[in-house]
Amino acid sequence: MQSPLPAMVSGYVSSQIVHATAELGLADALADAPRRYTELAEHTGTDPAALRRLLRALVGLGLVEQLDADRFALTPLGGQLRTAAPDSLRDDVLLSVTPELWQAWGALTHVVRTGEPWRHASTRLTAHESALRDPRTAALYREAKARSSQEFTPGLAEVYDFSRFRTVVDFGGDDGALMAAVLSSAPELHGVLYDLPTALDGVRATLDAAGVGKRCDVVEGDVTGRIRTDADAYLLNHLVRDVGDDAAVALLARCRAAMTPTARVLLFETVMPPLLTSADSASFGLTDLNNLIYTGGRERTAEEYQALLEAAGLTRVAATAVPAADGLPDYHVIEAAPTPAEGATTGPGEK
Repeated sequence: MQSPLPAMVSGYVSSQIVHATAELGLADALADAPRRYTELAEHTGTDPAALRRLLRALVGLGLVEQLDADRFALTPLGGQLRTAAPDSLRDDVLLSVTPELWQAWGALTHVVRTGEPWRHASTRLTAHESALRDPRTAALYREAKARSSQEFTPGLAEVYDFSRFRTVVDFGGDDGALMAAVLSSAPELHGVLYDLPTALDGVRATLDAAGVGKRCDVVEGDVTGRIRTDADAYLLNHLVRDVGDDAAVALLARCRAAMTPTARVLLFETVMPPLLTSADSASFGLTDLNNLIYTGGRERTAEEYQALLEAAGLTRVAATAVPAADGLPDYHVIEAAPTPAEGATTGPGEK
């Protein structure tokens, strides 16, 4: 039996081939009909001979089909690299092989030795921070994060009751889909969504389309700025897993300082099983390692989330599973309340 190790080691070759194909827009150029490689080269601004060699490699990956010596056609799999395809993965491919992330993965041995994320030699920024300096990459990242929220928002209102709150705050609201789902589930609820200036127009459009725009304040800012003290719930959607333990505790402690005794912090996160199988590794093991390299963050087990909350002066009171799309791990709403000071009495509404 042939060892799978050579294919594992050369996996970076396929990654770069697929990334170049997405970057050049080859799938879009082949979307309507087969074309000669010379036509494709003119369309994509590439060297004809080099492009022909790339196309031949794509045949081996099943992304294109060679019809004769000169003509190539797109396969259904290759069609997922089209920009406007319903099942398009082009943006994901572009985001997965950014120069910063590529360089960071090249330093994996150093990362494992030190336990610290890769940082740019001169700026000391992480790969994530470096990548977000590029407007195009930042937009792709925001869109990908919004899609991850949309994997669980359809079922959120079915398993979690937001009607008991009056005001909820969402830090870093992505495209507004999560806040729209929350407000739609509770007609009397008011929302406050904090985000960066570049995202606000898209957020407002999402909220208005859902018919909840008038019940939500959209504010320029994030969790590092001033935190409102009159909210009943503070939503942190995939923010904690993007940072290390110290930063996570600091973030949660800022929320804790703003909370009333009956307020809640709601973490929207995937929860890693304490024992991984080969089936779990793609969802958690590889993602966890990528978080370390890319942002310094990590996937966490239920016990590890609880430890973070306790260190920030919070107590977990509930954890509700929210089914995600087929084949993806469930999300969880981890609900936490302020830990009462020693000797304090339990306030109204406390669990």
